[in-house]
Amino acid sequence: MKNKVFRVDLQTFQIPTGLALFIFCILSCGRSYNTQQSAKEIAEIMRQREEIMLRVHQQLVEEDAEEIAAYAAREGWQLKTTDSGLSYMIYENGQGEKAAAGKIATLEYTLSLMDGDVCYSSEQLGQLTFRLGTTEVEAGLDEGVQLMRVGDKARLFLPPHLAHGLTGDGVCIPRRATILYDVELMNLE
Repeated sequence: MKNKVFRVDLQTFQIPTGLALFIFCILSCGRSYNTQQSAKEIAEIMRQREEIMLRVHQQLVEEDAEEIAAYAAREGWQLKTTDSGLSYMIYENGQGEKAAAGKIATLEYTLSLMDGDVCYSSEQLGQLTFRLGTTEVEAGLDEGVQLMRVGDKARLFLPPHLAHGLTGDGVCIPRRATILYDVELMNLE
């Protein structure tokens, strides 16, 4: 008897995100392969699991984007969104040099959660300095700063896939948290 594979078409059948992740974990972790299964059958099972995982990920990304849009609408903010999913607004324009990969950026910042709780800030920890185009900071912060000029002030909404992902930072940022950076680009070197 062949093993059956659970399939979910998330485009026509919406399931709660937590349930989808639970189902995926059960499918991924609880499966044992018998030696009679061919490599082709195992490859097909793995392909189907990957497809489920990608659909769940896409659903999570869409939910995060909806959460950010709703938040911005409540605040009356007009955001732009990049292809990666970073939502941002530059609300004060500076006249300085444009940021670019390889430059060292210095920021004044406040990092908060969507509920308004402040996690970190330059007031508490000092200015943040990092090289653009590297993995020194969250991918969304790096991308957002590269959209700015020295003197610009901006709000950057980083969904989990551009911030701290499924795990958070283990200190202040919870799992799967969208974070909001309020930043001012002070200097580029």
